[in-house]
Amino acid sequence: MFIRNGELVIILGVKQYLKLKFFKSLRFYLILLLMIVGIIPSVIMKAMVLENYEKRAVDVRTAEIQNQCTVLCEQLINSHYQEQGISEIIRKELIQLSDIYNGRIMVIDDEMRVIFDTYYSEVGKYIVSGDVVKSYRGQVVSQYNSEKKYIEIALPIEDKDEGIGVMVVSVSTDAIAATMTLLNKKVNIFQIVLILIVIVLAIILGSIMVRPFEKITRTISNLTEGYDEDLDVYTYEETALISDAFNRMIRKQRTLDKSRQEFVSNVSHELKTPLTAMKVLSDSLLMQEDVPVELYKEFMQDLSGEIERENKIINDLLELVKMDKTAASLNVRSENINELVEQTLKRLQPIAAASNIEVLFKSYRPVTAEVDEVKLSLALINLVENAIKYNKENGWVHVTLNADHKNFFIEIADSGIGISQEDTEHIFERFYRVDKSHSREIGGTGLGLSIARNIIVMHRGAIKVFSQLGEGTTFSVRIPVNYVA
Repeated sequence: MFIRNGELVIILGVKQYLKLKFFKSLRFYLILLLMIVGIIPSVIMKAMVLENYEKRAVDVRTAEIQNQCTVLCEQLINSHYQEQGISEIIRKELIQLSDIYNGRIMVIDDEMRVIFDTYYSEVGKYIVSGDVVKSYRGQVVSQYNSEKKYIEIALPIEDKDEGIGVMVVSVSTDAIAATMTLLNKKVNIFQIVLILIVIVLAIILGSIMVRPFEKITRTISNLTEGYDEDLDVYTYEETALISDAFNRMIRKQRTLDKSRQEFVSNVSHELKTPLTAMKVLSDSLLMQEDVPVELYKEFMQDLSGEIERENKIINDLLELVKMDKTAASLNVRSENINELVEQTLKRLQPIAAASNIEVLFKSYRPVTAEVDEVKLSLALINLVENAIKYNKENGWVHVTLNADHKNFFIEIADSGIGISQEDTEHIFERFYRVDKSHSREIGGTGLGLSIARNIIVMHRGAIKVFSQLGEGTTFSVRIPVNYVA
C-alpha cells in the first residue's frame, strides 16, 4: 500500500481533465465527422467492389462453361450417344474440359440414368433432382454456391430421335476465390492508406475549421484582461453573426461604462459642491471674531441652503436607486388623476407665484387610472417645477389632461427658454444640464427629468419632449389607464 505523490496526482488530474475537455470540444466532433464521412464510403466501396467482382467473375465463368458445354451437347446429339454410346473423342473432350476447370461432368440419358461421369462413381445410377428435372423440360439451370465454392450448370441435350438427356457440369471457383483473396488484400492496403490520409486530413481540416472560434476566445480573453479591441472574425457566416452581435454588445457595454463613469463623476461633484460651500462658510465664521448677528444669520441661512441642497441630491439618488431595482415596488391603486394633478399644481403654486409665472390646468374629461400616486406626483412635480424654474419672467405654464379608452395623456407646456435639438437627446440622462451656469443659479440636481422618465416607464408609459430655443418646451406623457404588471 502506498500514497501517491501530490504533484503526480495533480498532473494525472490535469491530463484526465484535458482528455475530457478534448472529447467535448468542437474540434473533436469535426474530426470525428470528417473521419466518418471519409471512412464509411471507403468501407462501402470495398464491399461493393469485391461483391461486383465476384458476381462478374462467376457470370463470366458460367457463360464460358455453358458455351463450351453447348458445343459438346451438339456433338453428343450428332453422335447418337444414347444408341451408340459416347465416342472416345467426346469422352476425351469431356475429361479435358473437366480437368481445365477442375470440375466434374456427368451425362444423363432420357431415363435419368448416368451414362458418363468424369469421376466414374455415379455411372449406372439414377439422378433425380430439381435442376435435372428442369433441364428435362428444356431449361438451362445454373447456380453458384459461394460457401462450397463451385458453379453447377444443368443443360438439356435435346435429341428429336432419342429423347432429351441432360449434361450436369460442376466446376470449382477456387481460382476466383484466390483472386478475391488477393484483391481483398490489395483493397485492404488501399483502405488503410486511405483511412490514414482521411485521419490526417480530418485533423488538419478540423484544426483549421475551429481556428476562427479560437480567435473569438482569444479576443474575449483579451477584453477581460483590459484590452480594447473589436471582434472581427468573418471566416464563416456564423462567426460573422457572432462578431457583429458581440461588437454590438461591447459597444453597448462601453457606452454603459462611460455613462457609469460620468454618473460617478457627477455624483461626486454634486455631493462635493455643497460640502465645499459649507466648509467655506463655516471657516469664514470661525476666522472672524465678534461676528455680527445679521452676518451670522446670513451665513447660517446659506449653510441651511447648502444642507438642503445636499439633502435633495441624496434623496434623488436614493429615489433613483429604488426605481433601478425593480418596477414591482409600485403601489398601484385606482386614483382620480384630475385631483392628483390639481394637488400637484397647488403645491407648486408658491414657487410659480415667486417668479410671477401663471400656471393653468385644463382637463377635457374625468380620468381614473391605476397608478402609484406618490411616484406619479413626484414625476409631475419634477416636470412642472422645471417648467417654472426655466421659464421667462411673467411667463406661463399650461397643463392639460385628456384620455381615451386605453391611455391618459398629460401635457406640460411652458413659455420658457427652450432646449436645443442637440440637448433634447440627452435631457433624460442623469445629471445632464442644458445650461449649467443657469442651472447652478436656480438650483437643482440634474436628476429630476431622469426620475420623471423612470417613473413613467415603470407605469408602462412614455414621455416625449418638443422644444425650440427661446420658444418654450412641451413635455407629453402617455400612461395606460389600466396597469399591466
